[in-house]
Amino acid sequence: MIVNSFIPTVEKEVIKSLHFPSDDVLFSKQDRDIRTNDLKNAIALGNLEHQKVKIIFQDIEGLKQVETTIWGVTDREVILKQGAIIPISRIVKINLY
Repeated sequence: MIVNSFIPTVEKEVIKSLHFPSDDVLFSKQDRDIRTNDLKNAIALGNLEHQKVKIIFQDIEGLKQVETTIWGVTDREVILKQGAIIPISRIVKINLY
C-alpha cells in the first residue's frame, strides 16, 4: 500500500528534468490493466471537466507524485501541460478525484 503523504510532490515543470528507466514499475497484468483503465478515466476527466488527478510515478531516484490535468495519452506516454511527459510504464497509481 502506498501512503501518499510520504511521497514527495513535484511540480510538472520539474518532470522534464527527471530520468526514467525503461522497465515497468507494475509486475502483474491485472495492475497494468487497472492503470490503463485509470488513465482512460483521467484523460476523460481532464478533457471534459478540466479536473486534476494525482499521478504517483517512479523515476531513477524513487517515488514522486504530481497533481495535474492530463492533456493526452499515447501508447507509451502521458502528456501533461507545458510538454511534461511521464512514461506510462513508470506510473504506479493514478488517483482520481
